[in-house]
Amino acid sequence: MDLFPSGRGRPSTPADVIAAVMVLQTLNNLSDRETAEAVTFDLRWKAACGFALTESSFHPTVLVYWRKRLAASKRPHRIFEAVTQVIAESGALSGRKRRALDSTILEDAVARQDTVTQLVAQIRRVGREIPGADVTVAGLTGHDYSKPGKPDIAWDDRAARDELVSKLVTDALALLASIDADALTDKQQETVALLALVAGQDVEPADGSDGTDGRWKIARRVAPDRVISTVDPDARHAHKSRQKKIDGFKAHIAMEPETGLTTAAALTKAAGPENSDAARGMELLAADTSIGTQEIEALGDSAYGSGELLAAISTAGHTPIIKPMPLGRAIPGGFTVDDFTIDEADQSATCPAGIVRPISATGRVSFGSSCASCPLMAQCTTAKRGKKMQIHPHDRLRREHRVRAQDPDFQAVYRQHRPMVERTLAWMTRGARRVPYRGTVKNNAWWVNRAAAINLKRLLSLGLTSQNGTWAIG
Repeated sequence: MDLFPSGRGRPSTPADVIAAVMVLQTLNNLSDRETAEAVTFDLRWKAACGFALTESSFHPTVLVYWRKRLAASKRPHRIFEAVTQVIAESGALSGRKRRALDSTILEDAVARQDTVTQLVAQIRRVGREIPGADVTVAGLTGHDYSKPGKPDIAWDDRAARDELVSKLVTDALALLASIDADALTDKQQETVALLALVAGQDVEPADGSDGTDGRWKIARRVAPDRVISTVDPDARHAHKSRQKKIDGFKAHIAMEPETGLTTAAALTKAAGPENSDAARGMELLAADTSIGTQEIEALGDSAYGSGELLAAISTAGHTPIIKPMPLGRAIPGGFTVDDFTIDEADQSATCPAGIVRPISATGRVSFGSSCASCPLMAQCTTAKRGKKMQIHPHDRLRREHRVRAQDPDFQAVYRQHRPMVERTLAWMTRGARRVPYRGTVKNNAWWVNRAAAINLKRLLSLGLTSQNGTWAIG
């Protein structure tokens, strides 16, 4: 077994028992201690594990041990792979040529920290984990880091807050300057790098300062990829909607809309262009081993309507049934990009008034002074220097897709099959809207295992049976 390559023996708890317990644990969203108690006292769990009525459970740390083994192996998601094999043998997805993509935000397992809390906590951590740094931390003058909690100041006094921030940032920079990063291990370097990050992401030089005089203040902005907690540096700010903000991770799935079976799953940070729905969409389809060489219809809402994803789906030989991204308008009720004609051969753009302008090598178009006398300017732009546009590299593909999306057959398929992914996400997140661990690696393993557990439950609902050693539906 590749999980134990040393040949020095294996744990007394069999692998098949652990696999069954892990599936039940993620399905019921239990802690390790609650799981061990369930194996001891719940007859249903005993039956699933093949335990005798009087047989006791294992210690909760056994689950920690096995998760670490799985994470360090070449196949960390082998439970999901095993369930996928059952699905393949049963024929549940045979002839199913549609896949739907969607995502949701899951809350993190830690509390959000403000700038002061992050700075104090990370300076303390560097003092604990970096050799010799404890001496430097003890000599810092901005705050007594041996005391627990936040500094005692008048928090409603802006000048007092700025003074404290200046002291903490100065201490952080002095501590960083005293450390030889090249002599540290990878884990220690990550700790130091996190201190450097939190010392700069939320602050800016005070008014009239360039930062060299040690005067800083809280910046009136939010960093695009802001670390919200030093306890879990992977957690991020996210928007579930325009009005509702939530902190945590983004959970993605690809599924078959007639059976409700999840065919690929991933959990990522909640922010960053590399973690957008469109960016992760093709990765999920590529990871879906049930597709094989067949051509499919890929369904998704407008978050998956990027030109890059449309191009990737088409290049792979699939058909995108994706709601187009909404078009922006500089003027309410005014023109959109579809009202402009793009000539790729001549590399030119023609506006609704018939004015032609060249497209630059970077895709920029400027109509400039010609807009001043244009009778349609009030419907086109508010810019005093005239209309400017950025032509997307996949502009033609997106235009064609918007036209095709008006086809009644396209809309009928979308309306019929797209909603099922919402139901599958509801199954996946029922009682599990908060991740149980810290970091994307551990939580991704949990999310993929949960997909395996929900798939097994769904297979039983579909009538999964074993006939002569072969899995079948009904």
